[in-house]
Amino acid sequence: MITLYDCATAPSPRRARILLAEKGVAHDTVWVDLARGEQLGAAFRAINPQCTVPALRTDDGLVLTDNAAITAYAEAAWPEPPLLGRTPAEAAEIASWNWRMEFEGLLAVAETLRNGSPAMARRALPGPVDYDQIPELAQRGLARVQRFLVLLNERLAGRDFVATERFSVVDITAVVAVDFARIVRVRPDERHPHLLRWRASMAQRPSMAL
Repeated sequence: MITLYDCATAPSPRRARILLAEKGVAHDTVWVDLARGEQLGAAFRAINPQCTVPALRTDDGLVLTDNAAITAYAEAAWPEPPLLGRTPAEAAEIASWNWRMEFEGLLAVAETLRNGSPAMARRALPGPVDYDQIPELAQRGLARVQRFLVLLNERLAGRDFVATERFSVVDITAVVAVDFARIVRVRPDERHPHLLRWRASMAQRPSMAL
């Protein structure tokens, strides 16, 4: 049985949870309490020196410490349903849009939160090294998050999925980014009708409740 090191309140491990659910992969779960800094303790550092979640331990003892690796592994080990594309063109489109969902969505929210929240003082970046906050980055991040919703709404006009004509890892990343934006008080509204329609459709998938 594979093991997912998870945290119920963090966006990055949620991406892995949804991915495994969509693939139908059974797994054990070990919860890591980020609020108490458990990821920085010696026990978890021995599992993942990067001090981040998710981490996935495979049946043969391999430890994967980021969503890119977990996704690549899951797609190769359980190819159905395909979430990274069936053709070279689909694979390229999905890779491009997944990066945009990460960079323009998830990282923008993280930039806002980690540089603006008093709870994140000295923790402006995840990982084993402490970094001071830069308040200006929080302001820029908020503008980026707002722009992200506009971008995603425009992309979804007349579309059921963010990339290609079927559900993919891009939709997982985009859902997590949109939901994560709530933590910095940014939510889609009547200005984003295509995004709202798509998010309502995504909510019908059982994996999205995880």
